[in-house]
This record gives sequence, C-alpha cells and structure tokens, in this order.
Amino acid sequence: MWTIIFVTFHLLGLLSAVDAVMNTRTSQGAIAWGVSLVAFPYVAVPAYWILGRSRFKGYVTARRTGDAKLQVLGLTVGDSARAYYVPESELRNVEAGRAAQSLAGMPFLTGNSAQLLIDGDATFASIIDGIDAANDYILFQFYIVHDDDIGRLVKEHLLAKAKEGVRVYFLYDEVGSHDLPESYKNELRDAGAEVFDFHTRKGPGNRFQINFRNHRKVVVVDGHTTWIGGHNVGDEYLGRDPEFGHWRDTHVKIVGPAALAAQLSFVEDWHWATGNVLELSWTPVPSADGDMQVLILPSGPADRLETATLMFTHAINTAKKRLWIASPYFVPDEGIINALQLAGLRGVDVRILIPDKPDHFLVYMAAFSYLNETSETGVKFYRYLDGFLHQKAMIVDDLAVAIGTANFDNRSFRLNFEITALLGGEEFIGEVEQMFLDDFAKSREMHEGEYDEKPWYFKFGVKLARLTAPIQ
Repeated sequence: MWTIIFVTFHLLGLLSAVDAVMNTRTSQGAIAWGVSLVAFPYVAVPAYWILGRSRFKGYVTARRTGDAKLQVLGLTVGDSARAYYVPESELRNVEAGRAAQSLAGMPFLTGNSAQLLIDGDATFASIIDGIDAANDYILFQFYIVHDDDIGRLVKEHLLAKAKEGVRVYFLYDEVGSHDLPESYKNELRDAGAEVFDFHTRKGPGNRFQINFRNHRKVVVVDGHTTWIGGHNVGDEYLGRDPEFGHWRDTHVKIVGPAALAAQLSFVEDWHWATGNVLELSWTPVPSADGDMQVLILPSGPADRLETATLMFTHAINTAKKRLWIASPYFVPDEGIINALQLAGLRGVDVRILIPDKPDHFLVYMAAFSYLNETSETGVKFYRYLDGFLHQKAMIVDDLAVAIGTANFDNRSFRLNFEITALLGGEEFIGEVEQMFLDDFAKSREMHEGEYDEKPWYFKFGVKLARLTAPIQ
C-alpha cells in the first residue's frame, strides 16, 4: 500500500509539474512549482491543486459559447450605447484611452454623472436610497455580506422591494461570505429574490481550487445607476469595529449609460453562477446632471490578458506629473515596481497611501520590502493613521481617476474577479484630489531609512512575507 501511495504521489507530481510548466503565467512561478512538485510531491501536489492555478477554467467558455443570448449580449450593449461613444479624438488622452478601451472590451461612454462617496455612512445611505427608488430590478453583488446591523438593514430594503414586485438578484462570494447564514438568504428567497453564490469551484477544472475570489462590489438599479467601490456589507465598513475604529473607504455612484457596462459584468457573473441569462433593460439612460466620460473595466482570472496588471502598468507609464495611489494591500510584482521606479525617475509625483494599522499581517510586513526599492527613485509612501484605510483609488495627472475593488497585489492582479471605474471630468478629479489631500494630512510619510532602522528579525520577517506575495 505504501508503495502504491509513493508511486501515485510521484506520478501526480510529474503530471502536475507538466501542467504548471504549461499554464503558470510567470517563468519564476513555473520553475518554483515544477521543482516543488517533482521533489516534494506529498506537500506540493495538494498545495498546487488548491492554490496553484492563476487561470479560472470554464468561465470564458460559458461567457462566450454557453448561451446564444449571452454570446450576442455584448454586441447588443455596444449597439444600444453607440450614440454615447466618446470619439477617439475627444478622449482626454488618446493613447491611454485606446489601451483602456481595448482592455475593457467597451468604449468610454459619455452622458454620465458621478458622485464621490467617502466612507460607509455616505455609501450605504446612497445605495439604500437607490434600492428604494428601483422600479424594475436590482442587481446586488458583494464579496462579503454579514448578518449584522447594516446587513440586516440592506436586507430589509431589498425585501421591501421584492415584495413590491421589483426583481432582486443577489450574488455573493462563498468564501468572503462564508458566515452568511442560510436564514438570511432564505428570507430573501421567500420574498421572491434570487440568491446565489458565485460558485468558484464549479466545473471539474476548479473542483479543488479555493484560491479564486469574486471580489466585485457592484449594485445596479434599473440599468441606469450603478455603485462601485471598496465597501463590503458589514458593520466594520461603517467604523463600528472597535479594533479598527474609523474605516476609510471610497465608493462612487455613476448615473448614465456607463451603468450598462457594470450591468453586463454582473450578467456574465450571474450566468456563470446559475447558467441563466437575465432579461434586463439595455437602453442607455443619460444623466440629467452631467456629461462625464466613464469606462467600466472588469478584470479577472478568466481574461485572456492580465487585464488588471496591464491597466495599472499603463496608468503608471502614462503619468507625467502626478500619480497618487491608495490601496490597503500593496504587494505588487516586479513589473509594477519597475514602472513606479521609472515614474519617480521621470519626476512624477508618485505617492502610495497604505494603512498604518494592518488587518493582514503578511501584507503589512511585505509592504516594507518595497520602501527601499522605490524611495531612492522619488516614490513616497504614506501610512494612514486615522483608523484603517481600505479604499482602492488612483489619480493620474489631471487626466483620470480610478475607483474600484482592485488592490495593488497579486491576488487582485491575477486571482480575483474585480471591477474598476475610470472617470474623467475636471470637477470630479478635483474632488478626488481633495479627498487624497485630506487623507495625506491624516498620514505620516515614511522616511527612506525606516526599513534599515528595523532589527534583523523584523527584516527577516519582511523577506519571508514577500515570498508569500503570489498567494496574498
């Protein structure tokens, strides 16, 4: 029996090593997995099956060929919104805009207005008002939903609309919302809402994988209004957790044709989770209050290209005067670090805003390793002091801002389904600029020798933490 186990593990190790060499995105990752699977198959084989892949199998097939309605839906959306396409000559930066549109598979759309929502009280007040105003349907998708005060308040408003006959579609990530009780979901179902988890382990190719997450936080009402940003549904996101105190986060409310792109992202996720294609409105409704250019850019491990990585890399390379980034988790790969270094050397005002109070210790430690690499090129790091910083925001020159769900780490770049709103408009960019300035005023700038002043065991911990970056 032991011989059979020995032979089986080594055979599985060899087969898995071949798979790793063929499918791992980076040569370093392929080498690491290949050597480990052959040399230590007893540990490496289970680890590879659970954590090893960075491509999500089946989603693309389901999206493109699984249902004829879904296959043509993207074309339908494009045709219906054609009147709101931003001509290439009118993009704020033609080259940057062209690349972003290619990554998104959708054009920048005009006819939109946007409202910056700073922190949880403003965000959930806006979302609940939007739910109450829904006439036809509500698309509700979050990574984490808790059965706590804010979770129950949101549920009450969804229940009320469902009982009125408004269609409610509720999608959550089964890992992020692992503690959401069945009673919560069943109460919504009993009122007529449809409730499903994203089902990241659906399909034989994903059966053992627990490393993928649907990290999107999206609400769409009647196809004309969407909310996108960093908040999940939980009391801690309103600053009610005594351990973290003030929770600094950002959402954006977008009214106009761009909401259809967020809706399309939800429909594709819903199709993966349920096998069904939702019958929704695809007629663009322009905002009465603005004419902002907006692009909605979903990204994830089912993409042919590394959409999130390319988006952020291109934004960094595009910057000429200013690049301000806020992220709770800053564990980028070498390509991003090199781009930041070059931006600093070009004289760009590069500022990275990260938390001073960690919620994930390895991420907190790993961030120190990037300080020395980038600070000598002019990149500045700020630690936010007024509670916990969780927002995912970026401002590039006076060109555009990005607000969404993606962190500056390998998980968001390669393993998570994310969504980001890219917005132009001078007035809105000015609001985001002031938001950053207020945050910097509540932060401390890290000095260049801060890492060097730490004891050796701290530095050793930092190096170990950085080794875990690919799965953080």
